[in-house]
Amino acid sequence: MRGRRRFGKPAHDDAVTSTPPTPEQIRALTFQRAVKLLAAKPRSIAELRERLLEGKRTTKVAVDEVIARLREYGYLDDERFAFGYASLKVRQRPVGRARLERELMFKKVNREVADEALDLVFAETSEEELIDRAIEKRIRLRGKLTNRAEAKKLFDHLLRQGFPFELVSEKVRAVMQAESDEDI
Repeated sequence: MRGRRRFGKPAHDDAVTSTPPTPEQIRALTFQRAVKLLAAKPRSIAELRERLLEGKRTTKVAVDEVIARLREYGYLDDERFAFGYASLKVRQRPVGRARLERELMFKKVNREVADEALDLVFAETSEEELIDRAIEKRIRLRGKLTNRAEAKKLFDHLLRQGFPFELVSEKVRAVMQAESDEDI
């Protein structure tokens, strides 16, 4: 049992007299953690701040200084983050503006910044084009709509994807009309 810790006590008395880290050391450790977190995935400023403050050996002042330095270096930019996140999501699969807005709020992006980014993304690709892609994909995977229950499922799916109610009802009605015209 020599040199082992028992009951949470240090093995040697010398370990008790260790000095707490200096503000420079805290700042350096916080900066290292911030870089690791950003290397793992892009984050908004508020999201990074929250994650850094979860750390045991950090202070609010150190976190603020690190975030200011990262912004100065160009590693943190909410506008660029919001645009990149939204455009990636739209390229991956068709989603509506409301869903992307919810996701950006969850990522703690300021509403004005999120609205600007979404305006840019939806200027490139319209919601109408995206909903058409979503409907095509759903029909390709599940088959043609044969009854009202399937139309309702498609309707609900498109609403969950964040498309506006009016656009969803117009498109589902058009799909059902096209399906019934084919049957004649």
